[in-house]
Amino acid sequence: MNKIRRAYIQLHIAIFLWGFTAILGDLISLSAITLVWWRVMITTISLFFIIDVIALFRRLSPNVISKFAGIGVLIALHWITFFGAIKLANASIALICMATTSLFTSFLEPLFTGRPFRQYELWLSLLIVPGMWLIVDSTEVGMLMGIWVGLLSAFLVSLFSIFTKSLIHHANSYEITFLQLSSATLFLTCLLPFYFHQTPEAAFLPKGMDWGYLIVLALLCTTFAYSLSLKAYNHLTAFAVNLSVNLEPVYGIFLAWILLGEHRELSPNFYWGVGLILVTVFSYPFFKKRNERRGNERISE
Repeated sequence: MNKIRRAYIQLHIAIFLWGFTAILGDLISLSAITLVWWRVMITTISLFFIIDVIALFRRLSPNVISKFAGIGVLIALHWITFFGAIKLANASIALICMATTSLFTSFLEPLFTGRPFRQYELWLSLLIVPGMWLIVDSTEVGMLMGIWVGLLSAFLVSLFSIFTKSLIHHANSYEITFLQLSSATLFLTCLLPFYFHQTPEAAFLPKGMDWGYLIVLALLCTTFAYSLSLKAYNHLTAFAVNLSVNLEPVYGIFLAWILLGEHRELSPNFYWGVGLILVTVFSYPFFKKRNERRGNERISE
């Protein structure tokens, strides 16, 4: 098997596992905040066996570490809202809300980085709006709060991506993940007493199959999937990777359809909306490459 083919297999296994995250979030009986605490805590412990933590803290400045820690708080809030959307609606709705990340990024990245707005990004982002309208219009009233929480989650992950990109040169991906998730663990540990004070009936310890689901979520869908995606980056272009990652909502919704029977909760308009959003998401890399090619042609003239 050649390196390119192996890289694609590794990448799609990682994407499939990321799509499985929403299913596990639906199956685990814990509340969103407690579920995320267990996830980041288990993942952080696993990373102690992969990186040299002492050498990492000696090498990086306190300023850089604090910036990664701040991004870790964003990750914690993103995962809380993502799993919250699953609890309030269902896995399919939470996953498709994440497809709107590009909409938020097209506006936020120019604001934070100073790069000019790209017209094709704006038009593609606007195409997501009717897709979301079809989804909202076909969804039960009781699930609408889940959609709003899911959109907030997409907004937060957009901020996380923009800020992480600006610091990516300071450490390797495993080290960055450790800094961010250990910070998320500390943040949630401080938050949990206030949460349980307000919600004393909420469970803290996982029950029964929750333990198995959490281990799979932390070790397979986080640590292992992340390592596979990093290996794929060694042999594939960023364009190829980004195009493939757009399949995450497809895998996730398919798994929800098979394992959770969510097709019984969703109307045909939901799938029309999903289709429109996915077409928009898949179109983005093509328009981006076309825009870059035009820019290169103008430079060469």
